[in-house]
Amino acid sequence: MSKTKVQFTEDQFIDGLRTGNNEVLNVLYKKYYNLVLKFIVNNSGTQEAAQDIYQETIIVLYENVQKPGFTLNCQLQTYIYSIAKRLWLKQLKKNSKTFLFKDDDENEVVDVTEDMTVYETKEAELEKMNQSLVELGEPCATLIKDFYVQKLSMDEIAEKFGYTNADNAKNQKYKCLQRLKKSFFELLPVEQIERK
Repeated sequence: MSKTKVQFTEDQFIDGLRTGNNEVLNVLYKKYYNLVLKFIVNNSGTQEAAQDIYQETIIVLYENVQKPGFTLNCQLQTYIYSIAKRLWLKQLKKNSKTFLFKDDDENEVVDVTEDMTVYETKEAELEKMNQSLVELGEPCATLIKDFYVQKLSMDEIAEKFGYTNADNAKNQKYKCLQRLKKSFFELLPVEQIERK
């Protein structure tokens, strides 16, 4: 029997944090971790640094939620991202004399709307790419994954799929990529295609 994912609204997350609900905390912790991980890793950080910053972020969120009169004036993920970004920039400032970061107000929410829009767009495109790969079918999906994810050479792919040589494997990869591209762009909204 498959486990159904527990879903909480943002209000339930906030209420759960206020009351110390462990289930809410666990779901919240897992839900937004990748968001912070990607930001830290893309900005001179490591996975370990991301874990530390994320734990600090959740603590700051928890402490802020406990304050009387706390209200969330943006999406929860934006708020979490904002806290993590501020903490990471402080860390970078501490580690580097040349890093300039003005820190006027500890509790100020950094405007991360543009960052979030870019992140959400990339996430949506990744989801569509995965969907396109699934729809592509075999052997194309595996061939593309073997080349780009597993980093197999064309000779290895030729041997694995039974092609006579690496050139035939390369031709097949090209055809598969063309089909993938067509499928991917059919899934994208028109305004995103025009921007590209």
